Amino acid sequence: MFLNKISLRFAAVALLLMATVARAQWPYEVPFVPSPQVVVDEMLRLANVTKDDFVMDLGSGDGRILITAARKFGARGIGVDLDENLIYQSEENARVANVAERVQFLRQDLFKTDFSKASVITMYLLPGVNMRLRPSLLALKPGTRIVAHDFDLGDWQPDAKVTIRKNVMLWIVPAKMQGRWRLQLPLPAGAQTWDMDIRQKHQQIDGVIRVADRPPAGLWQASLRGDRVSFVIVDNTDRENEANMYFEGVVRDSVMEGEFRRGVGGVQTRHPWRAVRAGAAP
Repeated sequence: MFLNKISLRFAAVALLLMATVARAQWPYEVPFVPSPQVVVDEMLRLANVTKDDFVMDLGSGDGRILITAARKFGARGIGVDLDENLIYQSEENARVANVAERVQFLRQDLFKTDFSKASVITMYLLPGVNMRLRPSLLALKPGTRIVAHDFDLGDWQPDAKVTIRKNVMLWIVPAKMQGRWRLQLPLPAGAQTWDMDIRQKHQQIDGVIRVADRPPAGLWQASLRGDRVSFVIVDNTDRENEANMYFEGVVRDSVMEGEFRRGVGGVQTRHPWRAVRAGAAP
């Protein structure tokens, strides 16, 4: 009995030591696994990074993504990581690559980091971390590009995906369109105001058009990419002369506006359009 108690104590101590060693080896939520350079190149190509972009790399590791963004694309940016040794390594790598004046590496918590300055966010994180970050990413300025290596963002489907050795996915933060909009249209039969009820799940949108006492009409080929929206409405105010209307525009808070083309070919005409938010859809 005495020996059994000693054995149990030794086993408990051994388990405690193993857990302590594991924490000492990697005390962070995401282990450092570097992305192959060809994957890094593809991430930045897919995000269409330019010299005008400010890139934030979440979990920046040895700094290779941000350094590549600066060296090959001319961008500026910040890398964020918790590992102090990797921060030092990143700074030295940036110095060797002659881009130290364009990039900065910060030792801080991703969940306490302000992403609002970024036009592009890059990341190679674990699925659980991605999902915890997702609300903050969706709250960014519409049009912000997010590109990830291997792991996705749940039911927020990527706007583009490529596979070159590894999966690379791109999301473009969508404008918030859910609700009712009042659409002002100059039509051959005279200026009209239509109500447009929009449903939205991330960048996927659809909706219906409501005009006076007419039955609801469809919103066709609806697409949202960042703050850029497009859709088609059938103008049936004159049943003998129905025509498709092709809308393109920009969403800015409570206003949408742009240009639409009515008809096709030689009889096509172009007109401005504007819609204002009118509340929640019924």
